[in-house]
Amino acid sequence: MRILTPQCVLVVCAAIVGLAACNSSSSSFVNGASSFQPATVSSPSPIQHVVIVVQENRTFNDFFATYPGADGTIVAQAEPNPNCSPPIQYEQTVYLTKQPLQLSKDLDHKFSGYFTAWDGGKLDGFDKVPNGKGIPECLYPYQYTDPADIQPYWSMAQQYTLAEHMFTTQGSDSFTAHQDLIRGGTLVSTGKSIVDLPSCSGPKCKWGCDAPAGTHTSLITQNDNYIKFRAKGPYPCSKNFKLSYPTLRDLLDAKSITWKYYVPPMSQINGKLFNAFDAIAAVRYGSEWSTNISSPETNVITDAQYGTLPEVSWVIPDAANSDHPGEGQDNGPSWVASVVNAIGESSYWNSTAIIVVWDDWGGLFDNQGLLDPKKYGYGGLGLRVPAIVISPYAKAGYISTTQYEFGSILKYVEQNWNLGSLGTTDQRANSIIDCFNYSQSPIPFQPIQASRDVQYFLHEKHSNRGPDSD
Repeated sequence: MRILTPQCVLVVCAAIVGLAACNSSSSSFVNGASSFQPATVSSPSPIQHVVIVVQENRTFNDFFATYPGADGTIVAQAEPNPNCSPPIQYEQTVYLTKQPLQLSKDLDHKFSGYFTAWDGGKLDGFDKVPNGKGIPECLYPYQYTDPADIQPYWSMAQQYTLAEHMFTTQGSDSFTAHQDLIRGGTLVSTGKSIVDLPSCSGPKCKWGCDAPAGTHTSLITQNDNYIKFRAKGPYPCSKNFKLSYPTLRDLLDAKSITWKYYVPPMSQINGKLFNAFDAIAAVRYGSEWSTNISSPETNVITDAQYGTLPEVSWVIPDAANSDHPGEGQDNGPSWVASVVNAIGESSYWNSTAIIVVWDDWGGLFDNQGLLDPKKYGYGGLGLRVPAIVISPYAKAGYISTTQYEFGSILKYVEQNWNLGSLGTTDQRANSIIDCFNYSQSPIPFQPIQASRDVQYFLHEKHSNRGPDSD
C-alpha cells in the first residue's frame, strides 16, 4: 500500500493557467449558508460544459485495487468475529477475492455500518457490519472487481485522469450522497445534518417533497452523535428545514448558467430515489421541475447529438446500468462509455469536462482513510469512491493524489463560472482543478470500447426501478 501525503492545492492553483483562485479555507461548515459568498477571482477557461455522471455504491479499491500505480491493495485486515463461519478468531490478514461486477447481494452501507467498518481509522471492521437481517457480513466485503468486467472504466482512467482520493461527504448511503452532489452537505438545523435514508418504505415511498405523510429523516450532529427516526428529523423537503438549503442550482440560475438533471422516469413504481431535486421545494414546486429535470436519462445522449446540452448537468443511471450490487444486471461500464462517447463524438468535446463519480461506498472494503486524518463531523468524511475526470484538457494518464470530496466537484463548477460559494463543504474542499492542464493541446477523442453501444441504451426498456433503494 502506498503511503501518500496531501498536495497543497494552492501550489497547483498557481501553476495552472485559467484557474479561478482557490479558497484555502480548511474549516468545516457549521451552519447552513444564508447568503452566497463571492468568488475572489475569475479567468478564462476552455471548459464551457460540465457533465457529472453518477454511478452507484462502489469503493475506489473495489474497482482499482490492481490498477498500476494507484493506491489500491488486495491485502486487508479483519477484526476477530466469532459469529462468522468459520469464526475469525483473531485480528488477521485477509486477501481480497476477485469477483465479477455483477454481485448477487447488496451490503449494508448506512452510517452505522460505515462507523463499524471505519473502526477509528483502522479500516478493519468490515467483517463486523451486519447485513439487513442482522447477520455479520464477515469476509464478503473483502473483495475487488475483476478488471475485465470494468474495462471501459480502466480505459477512461488510462486515457484521462483518475482521482484516487475522492471521499464521500458523509459515511452514509445514497439519499444524502445525492444531496451532497448538488449542494455539498445536508445541514438542516443548527448543528444537525440529515444522515441515512428517509423513514418511508414500499413502492409509494419517495425521497423528497413527494414522500408520504409522516416520513421523517434521521439526523447526525457535528460530533457524530446519531439521532434515529424516533427523534423525528424533518420531512425530507427543503421547505421543512430550519436552515436555508441552497443548491448549485441557485448559483447557476443567478448567473443564467443552463443546467439539467437527467434522471430515469419517476412515474414508475419504486422510482422513489434518484431525483435529488425532489427534495428541493423551489424546484419541485416550480417551473424547473418540467424544464430542467429531464427524463429519461438517455436525453443526455440526444442532447449531445442535437446540440442542446446545457452548461452543467447531472446524469443518473437506470437500476440495470448503475453498478449497484445485487441488481441482477449491470451494464454500468457500457452506459457510462455511451454517455462519454456521445459527448466525445459531438461538437461539445473540446469544451467539456465529464466527471464520473460513484455516490457511496456500498459496504465494500477500501484501504485508505483520510490523508488529513481530522474528522469533519456530521458523519464525514466517508470512504473513498472512484472518480474519473474526462476532458480534452484532463491530464492524460494521470493519477491525482490530492484529497477530494464531493464539494471539490462543486467548487470546480463554482470557480469555472465565477458563481460564488454555497458556503458548505465547497469552502474547505480542494477543487479538482489539478486534474486539468488548460495549456496543453486538447486530447483528440477516441471512443471508449464497450460491450453495449449508444443505440442499445436509446432503445433499452427501462427497468422501472430506481438505481438504488439504499
